[in-house]
Formats: sequence, structure tokens, C-alpha cells
Amino acid sequence: MVACAVEQGICLLEFTDRKNIDKQFKSLSKSLNAEIVEKDHPHFKLLEHELSEYFEGKRTRFEVPLYTTGTEFQEKVWQLLREIPMGEIRTYKQQSEFLGNPKAIRAVGTANGINKIAILIPCHRVIGSNGELIGYAGGIWRKQKLLELEKAILF
Repeated sequence: MVACAVEQGICLLEFTDRKNIDKQFKSLSKSLNAEIVEKDHPHFKLLEHELSEYFEGKRTRFEVPLYTTGTEFQEKVWQLLREIPMGEIRTYKQQSEFLGNPKAIRAVGTANGINKIAILIPCHRVIGSNGELIGYAGGIWRKQKLLELEKAILF
């Protein structure tokens, strides 16, 4: 995985093989009006520790600070994602209903798709209304593995 951080928190966490990762970097750079440079950051140590615990099955919540850059709607979608408890899933339709706009299913899906902070903002916990695993930029196989990991942590 690759991570980016600013003083306020982690602003990107992505799988290195993510489709269109270059677009994520460009979008982040533009929204922050900053150049992305490779160097250490104080948030990375906590991030690495928490991710290690997560993948070892020892962590159900993340405390590392996050910093998101999006529209007001995107920020609401991402906040709602953070409220999905580990081990639970929701549909895109449920997410749009929670936002008070049941017809915004595609907009919710789009916001999920441009989420720059994988795992910590758990867009992998959102599935299709028919129960199928759809719409994960990190790969459906990875979405399946993350959901299996989280189920195993809790049960």
C-alpha cells in the first residue's frame, strides 16, 4: 500500500496496484495545491501499527487522524462509511437512504469509488442491493478478503 499525509492526518491510503492510482495522486495534489513528495511523516508510524493490528485480527477501529478532500456530498458519504461497524455491510441504496436522498444511489457509488483512503474509510463494506460484491477499485477479490477478515475478527 501507499500512503500520503498532511499535518491534519492521512489523506491517501491506496493499494499500489489500484486501477487509476495516478489519477488519485493528481487529484490529491490538485485539491491540496501541493506536490506529493516521498518522505517520512509522523502519522505513518501510527498508521502502520494500526494496519498491522487490523490484518492480524487485533483491531476493529482506527484512531489515526484522517484528512479528506472532497465536495460537501462526498464528505458526507465518506463520513457515513466510517459509521458502518466492522463486520457489517450496507447497500448503496441503504447509504443513499441514510443520506436522506434515496435516488442518489449512483452518486453514492461514485463518491465511494473516489474515496482516497482505503480500509480506514471502509467503502469495501458497501455492496449491491442484490447482495453481490460490486464496485471496489482495489479489486473485488480484495473486497471479499477484507470482509472475510473483518468477519473473522468479530466472530
